[in-house]
Amino acid sequence: MAVEPKPRPRAFRLGAMTPEPGAAAPKEAVVIETTADPYEAEAEAFLAGRDAGEEAVEAAQKQGVAARSLLSWGGLFWSAAGGLVSLGFGLWLSRLIDDLFAWSPAFGAVGLTLAGAAGTALFVLAIREIGGILRQRRIAELHIGLARAREKDDFKEARRLVRELSALYSARPDTARARAQLRKVARDIVDGRDLIDIAERTLIEPLDLDVRREIASAAKRVSMVTALAPRAIIDVVFVAAQAIRLIRRIAMIYGGRPGFFGFLKLLRSIVSHIAITGGMAAGDSILQQFLGHGIAAKLSARLGEGVLNGLLTARVGLSAMAVCRPMPFGSGKAPKVADVAPFLFRSEKKE
Repeated sequence: MAVEPKPRPRAFRLGAMTPEPGAAAPKEAVVIETTADPYEAEAEAFLAGRDAGEEAVEAAQKQGVAARSLLSWGGLFWSAAGGLVSLGFGLWLSRLIDDLFAWSPAFGAVGLTLAGAAGTALFVLAIREIGGILRQRRIAELHIGLARAREKDDFKEARRLVRELSALYSARPDTARARAQLRKVARDIVDGRDLIDIAERTLIEPLDLDVRREIASAAKRVSMVTALAPRAIIDVVFVAAQAIRLIRRIAMIYGGRPGFFGFLKLLRSIVSHIAITGGMAAGDSILQQFLGHGIAAKLSARLGEGVLNGLLTARVGLSAMAVCRPMPFGSGKAPKVADVAPFLFRSEKKE
């Protein structure tokens, strides 16, 4: 029996291979194309905008409250000038008391008593002023620290800062229930970011509602008074007074107690925040919504000015909210003008 020789191995080119008759045609290769997810793009844009907003708040906090160098030429000038004025006032007061005693011992005693009462009141006011500045600085440092702890997901630092945040409101009975709930829930949390988010929802969001009501009330009062006031000077004075009152109210709601100098520092932070976020404010569609509003300006120029002043007041309130808030917006989104003062855009929606 003859043995058939084995076939020798041969090389084939894959492109040159032809299917045998009757064989099924090879299937085409499946090409997987990557398409952009619109929801993912929207989420990335939202996170990018929120990060930019938090960076603006942190920069404003550092410029106005949290970080201010005492060793500067401006600080040296005002310290020296204040010392000279104090020495001059002390010399004048001493001469006044001496003249009163020389004229009549009774008048001298009355003058000395009044000077002592004025000095005591000035000392108490100075202590309150220093306490208000330190408290506002503490809030600013809490804001910056919580923002960084949330970004790094640092549980140890988050737990310490949340404890300080809860102690900030220890003297307020309206936050007792929220603080007790936060202490109870914080025992079972092992993630720093989750702990900060729970503290925000439990302790800070109820305060946010009060702040939003204050902003809405101030914007409504400004828009109404501006539309009805007969003189432009009344508009200017009233808008400035409402802005000052609104900033103080927002600071007090969030735990601050600004005095005169503390308010000046806080005002500096708010102005810095408005200046830094000026470009992003255009993204809130304030100008577009006001120009698209149209009807108010067509009906009455005063009514259009009232709407514009209401928008600006709301914008100042939102900047004060971002600066005075002891923690950044993490679990929720920062409100816009249309969220806190929707009545300013009501006629546009009706149209």
